[in-house]
Amino acid sequence: MIKSPYLTEEHELLRKAVRDFAEREIKPVAQELDEKAQFSVELTARMGEMGLFGMTVPPELGGQGLDNLSYIIAIEELARIDSSQAATVAAHNSLGIYPILAYGTEEQKKKYIPKLCTGNHTWAFGLTEPNAGSDSRGSKTTAKLVNNEWLINGSKIFITNGASEISAGAVVQTVSGELPDRNKEFTTLIVEKDTPGFTRRFLHGKMVWRASDTSELFFDNVRVPKENILGEVGQGSKIMLNTLDGGRLSIGAMGLGLAQGAYELAMQYAKERKQFGKPISHFQINAFKLADMATKIEAARHLLYHATWLKDSKIPYGKEAAMAKLYCSEVAKEVADEAVQIFGGYGLMADYQIERFFRDQKLLQIGEGTSEILRLVISRYVLN
Repeated sequence: MIKSPYLTEEHELLRKAVRDFAEREIKPVAQELDEKAQFSVELTARMGEMGLFGMTVPPELGGQGLDNLSYIIAIEELARIDSSQAATVAAHNSLGIYPILAYGTEEQKKKYIPKLCTGNHTWAFGLTEPNAGSDSRGSKTTAKLVNNEWLINGSKIFITNGASEISAGAVVQTVSGELPDRNKEFTTLIVEKDTPGFTRRFLHGKMVWRASDTSELFFDNVRVPKENILGEVGQGSKIMLNTLDGGRLSIGAMGLGLAQGAYELAMQYAKERKQFGKPISHFQINAFKLADMATKIEAARHLLYHATWLKDSKIPYGKEAAMAKLYCSEVAKEVADEAVQIFGGYGLMADYQIERFFRDQKLLQIGEGTSEILRLVISRYVLN
């Protein structure tokens, strides 16, 4: 691996620690959890003990106080072994903790964030709805202020960390009214898991991230206190979309880590598998495949680390985050596809890890902005 100018010795030590943890704790159970489509409370707690929750949260709120690049490296190393566990950590940190940390009151931060840094609780990001995916402003979940309480009705779908026994609640985008120009007014609210009328249900039959908690959320006359508003009335869409900018970096890290893991599996197999009396890595066509994989992975890594450096430097990074998420997810697709080709028929068998990598990469081109939407986002930056 070419050393990036963005990395310090501390970053490299962190990488080694997370890689060792993933190899020791996650790799032995990843296949079984995937086959059972089982979210692991125990493994999540161990990731919490490792300090993977609240990595960028200030120590006074229970976090590690690390920079964003440290967090991105951690996600990359988790995804190198298992996308499901990487998704749990990424969604919790980027989408769960971040909006409360960035937009919450001091009281909200002190109430929620310390317990969300332990691994004993997860938190969800309630944006996507059955008819509001790429068009987040198509949300229909409503919230009305009645007697100093918000009355919420509606539903969300494809929500990570929303239904397990340790899911503590969600930040939810709602339609709170209509603006003078007849556009919707969006307001973001905090909803705790035991609130009457708030029900959660696991989504089953997934092709990807089978060991992560993916859920539907339902709101039937759910009442939350007026002070559960996050930010201000009408800021909801801004809060959610700004949160997605950081989330795109973590999805980029998942793509990069998955590509690295798939590349390493293909490299090992190509050296061991023999045809016509010699390892298949000796055939130029396979050597060139591996060379292309390595090149794309390094390009993706530098793009992602640069975008993360911009965020750490408090420089606008929305364009670069979109580029990194798009490119890393596309590289994950290309590398996983070529890795399966190197494995041949064995790459199609569930007994081989590469089959899981090939499935898991698909969500990266869909979640937190489809590749099509990201190209639209990037085009707006470059054409202005």
